[in-house]
Amino acid sequence: MRINREMMLEDMKKLPSLFIGFFLCAYGIAQMKGANIGMNSWGTLNLGLVNKFAVEFGRVTQIIGILVILFSLTLKIYPGMGTILNMYFIGMFIDMIDKVHIIWRPETYPLKVVSLFLGLLIFNYGVYFYIRQELGAGPRDGLMVGLIKITGLSATYIRPAIELTVLVVGYLLGGIVGIGTVIVTLCGGYILNKIFVFNGFDPKKTNQRKIYDYFIETQEMVKN
Repeated sequence: MRINREMMLEDMKKLPSLFIGFFLCAYGIAQMKGANIGMNSWGTLNLGLVNKFAVEFGRVTQIIGILVILFSLTLKIYPGMGTILNMYFIGMFIDMIDKVHIIWRPETYPLKVVSLFLGLLIFNYGVYFYIRQELGAGPRDGLMVGLIKITGLSATYIRPAIELTVLVVGYLLGGIVGIGTVIVTLCGGYILNKIFVFNGFDPKKTNQRKIYDYFIETQEMVKN
């Protein structure tokens, strides 16, 4: 088995941009959590698990990421380098941001809504920022991109469908559902799709790198 060193070195140059995307995602999640009016669906699920098992929010994010990767494999959605790094570093960045207290925590309800939208915008821009590197979408977004390709539908429809399902599970586990949850669930896919369109990015045409692409014989076996 031979390693495609040229491809690997080319992708390593994208890592700084990839990590910027990870940090934006983590900051957006932390900001939405800090608004304290309800999080996105995955956040609701994470909070439910945090309350049940008394672990850090970022650590739960990492565990869920592993489970989503395993589920995606059943749909033949294979992880890339970016997928694995996403699973670990976004959770780590969330816990780091929580500890240094650098997010905006407004007191009035209208400003809480504004801060929630700010977090949602930053998060979705982070999603776009690392997906465009084509090193493998994050566990949750890899699932979204895979379903977009399978169904031919846009992120406007696929993302809410995923998040509504996760929301129900999170609520049943004891996660808090608030007006922020409704806003993020209904608007998240729309905002992400607008970011894609604004930047001329079509997730249906993206060619995300898979781990096996770096191993020449394995790549040929998968194609055959």
